[in-house]
Amino acid sequence: MPRRVWDKTWCLLSDDILHRQRKVLNNQGLQLTDEELQNYALIDIENSLQINGSSLNRFEGMPLPDISATSHHQNNLVMDELSYDRRSLPEENDNNLSTMTEEQKHPFVSCGIQKFTFVAALSKMGASEIPFSYLDQAETFLGSCGNEFKNVNRILDEFLISSILTDQGNSRMSIATMATHAPPICPTFVPVEQSEITSISSSEGYRFSVVSYNILAQAYVKSSLFPHSPKPCLRWKARSQAILTVLENLGADFLCLQELDEYDNFYRENIERHGYASIYIQRNGQKRDGCGVFYKPSRAELVLQENIEYNDLVKSIEEVDDSSDNYEKQSPSLLETDKNECAKEDRGDPNDPRVRLKRDCVGIMSAFRLADASRHLLIIANTHIYWDPEWADVKLAQVKYLMSRLDHFRILVSERFGCTPSVIVTGDFNSTPGSEVYNYIISGSSEGHHTVECPDKLIIPLSSFYGCARGEPPFTNCTPGFTGTLDYIFFTPLGSIKPVQFLELPDSDSPSVDGGLPNYQHPSDHLPIGAEFEVIEK
Repeated sequence: MPRRVWDKTWCLLSDDILHRQRKVLNNQGLQLTDEELQNYALIDIENSLQINGSSLNRFEGMPLPDISATSHHQNNLVMDELSYDRRSLPEENDNNLSTMTEEQKHPFVSCGIQKFTFVAALSKMGASEIPFSYLDQAETFLGSCGNEFKNVNRILDEFLISSILTDQGNSRMSIATMATHAPPICPTFVPVEQSEITSISSSEGYRFSVVSYNILAQAYVKSSLFPHSPKPCLRWKARSQAILTVLENLGADFLCLQELDEYDNFYRENIERHGYASIYIQRNGQKRDGCGVFYKPSRAELVLQENIEYNDLVKSIEEVDDSSDNYEKQSPSLLETDKNECAKEDRGDPNDPRVRLKRDCVGIMSAFRLADASRHLLIIANTHIYWDPEWADVKLAQVKYLMSRLDHFRILVSERFGCTPSVIVTGDFNSTPGSEVYNYIISGSSEGHHTVECPDKLIIPLSSFYGCARGEPPFTNCTPGFTGTLDYIFFTPLGSIKPVQFLELPDSDSPSVDGGLPNYQHPSDHLPIGAEFEVIEK
């Protein structure tokens, strides 16, 4: 039956293929045989089936697409690379370049040069017969761009593909080996505009930088959870290297990472080789990720550390038979993209507070002595708060516990070292600006129903770094299902440190975040945020 349907309908299914090919290749004289048209249609059908977990192989008697029989104009990768609006590129490129600093323009062009170096390497190794005259032509292309670098990368992409494809001796070459993808974006720090909070001191003091980044644990990376992401960029080897590239280029004095898995097997060694030391706490239960702080011993000395396990909140619940009657019944809906589904989280009875509070979330508190002349003491806390938007009471209970523990830790540091330490709190709080969690941290006020009684008075006054420096960003987490701000760096605004620079984040209309994260330019579904502080000399 499937074969009879195919025989009668393939002409309809391939109706727009010739038009599409002519438009993509800008060749109105292109002609395709019936066999080529059928092969195109079969490729489209197979792609659609595979997206939905099926294949033409399941249908007995159906012909299968012959990828090897396709010529260069039948290569999907090439089609994708050439499917763009040439007329709109100059305007788009000029707009992007107008916002770049000279430092940012350098890797923009370097990436293009690397593409031609790659072609030359292939030719030397005998992987292709690409003439070196192509490289001479490349220099002409680059020279014609001048200082404006107009459309460098797209021109190079087109030039590479067209050069390879017009070389008849390379018709059998796998275009996949020539695929070029944008490298991961390494954001830069930009100065904070002068304001009341940044003009406390006129003299320049010791500066240090802090980055907070939910790097997306590989344990939670599944194509089913990120169907919008290109599959190659979800693979461990590609993602881990991209994350290392971002962290290395950031070069922060303190790297506060959430969803940090493969700590012992990969990240610890590969990050510490760049001059870092580290501390780490793994989540409870069967969870494979945790929170870590990487720091540069040349810039700060670790003097004290304490871990936070939010499961300890269960101990604060009194053993009362009717305890579940004291709490509203909720029916939390699991988000389709919830990464905890990967870990097969069994949340038990949500109406039992002892079960409800056992979420296996963790945090870490650390005290450092900075390498400045004053030997200033600094406390850095890093945490990852529970994810579910329906369980706001659990998030609030965790944050209140965090602040209570942090206050005791601050007192301990003060008494032991005879000083008043500055406090910085980083993490993925899974809460948006204006939420109960956010409002509690910056003001100590909270409303609504609480699963566990914790002090409402905020003992450590904190401000949001981005809120003070430039306003909260429109998003730090970006997927088709949710885009919003969940990650923060909080600090004590009236202490001995002040903000001087913040890590720049892409706008919502930036091409690098179009379609959602992760992608080739952003290896996590979260963006790194960062702050540079200056120690105020008194």
